[in-house]
Amino acid sequence: MEENLDLFERMNRGEFDEGSMVLRAKIDMASDNMHFRDPIMYRIIKTPHWRTGDTWKVYPMYDFAHGQSDYFEGVTHSICTLEFVPHRPLYEYFVRELADDTYCPRQIEFNRLNLTYTVMSKRKLLQLVKEGLVAGWDDPRMPTLRGLRRRGYTPSSIKNFINRIGYTKYEALNHIELLEHSVREDLNATATRVSVVQNPVKLILDNYPQSQTEMMEMDNNPENPAEGTHQMPFSRELWIERDDFMENPPKKFFRLSPGKEVRLKGAYIIRCKEDGVVKDADGNIIELHAEYDPDTRSGLPGADRKVKGTLHWVSVPTATRAEIRDYDRLFSVENPSAEEGDFRDLLNPDSLRVRDNAMIEPWLAERIQTGDHYQFQRLGYYVVDKDSTPGHPVFNKTIGLKDTWAKEMKKA
Repeated sequence: MEENLDLFERMNRGEFDEGSMVLRAKIDMASDNMHFRDPIMYRIIKTPHWRTGDTWKVYPMYDFAHGQSDYFEGVTHSICTLEFVPHRPLYEYFVRELADDTYCPRQIEFNRLNLTYTVMSKRKLLQLVKEGLVAGWDDPRMPTLRGLRRRGYTPSSIKNFINRIGYTKYEALNHIELLEHSVREDLNATATRVSVVQNPVKLILDNYPQSQTEMMEMDNNPENPAEGTHQMPFSRELWIERDDFMENPPKKFFRLSPGKEVRLKGAYIIRCKEDGVVKDADGNIIELHAEYDPDTRSGLPGADRKVKGTLHWVSVPTATRAEIRDYDRLFSVENPSAEEGDFRDLLNPDSLRVRDNAMIEPWLAERIQTGDHYQFQRLGYYVVDKDSTPGHPVFNKTIGLKDTWAKEMKKA
């Protein structure tokens, strides 16, 4: 005993090299539980501590320190993941041997939260941050609370997801689609609807008065009529989504094409002219021309005429340019932790796409507040990012209106 105490003190004075000596607990080398086979309690580490410097040259192993720290700090319940189940007997043994018998902290194990298309290992997440593969711990692709908040996930959606998967003793891989469903369900009930054109092309209504502007009434949230409406200006020149027009459309394309009609949401039915496509020298469409039917304004008796397509839009004179950051899943495989090789090679190269030419309606531009949630009509749910500045709004995509990932994976 005296020799062991002397050697331990000399270990702490730095007389021995790292790895040359350890202090072990003499318990039972024949125990059925391998953790009781004289486990290591202290090892030599000569790296200066960030707080105590070179005061100590020995540091405790986790199994030894865990119970002692809990005891000294008055912890009553230690909540651990399932890999600590076989460690619990040693945890309790050390507490009972080295502390008084007033109480023993109770360790309870439950399933670890694992999600598809991401990693939950702190070591791997730290690696992504340090190597600049993500923009920090609050990168909206990260599975951290800071990242989820910046992505636009609400507290209630995360709680609903946890309630759905439950607490079990089974090590499961939970599908991220369930988390996405929870946030989509929550934002559908709470997010204000606005008009944003991400990839704009100009649409000119040739028979609409050039100097005229009308204010169209838009629902803030059809799921909750009590949230009221807001007005959006309508003019002769509008922005629409470039993808909402095809010059030579397939049979079931119900959006805009030469000679075809669509409704502009909350406004009029329009017909694209047969010769209404204007292109630049490279053949890119830069302008579309159409005519509107003044008897089909939403809310008027003639508005009940049916057309198959409805497009969102923004008035050109009053639009504000914005930056849109479309975030997708961080990894391109379902379970990156189970794959062989370097996990960094499995990162999804399309997990972030930035658009800097989006056009937003003036009602939204006047209300930019970090963390506010919106549904962009026909596009998805978005949140105002902290990088927004006066005159330069920035939005992060939280989630699409529908789950399109599974369909894309089938195509691949």
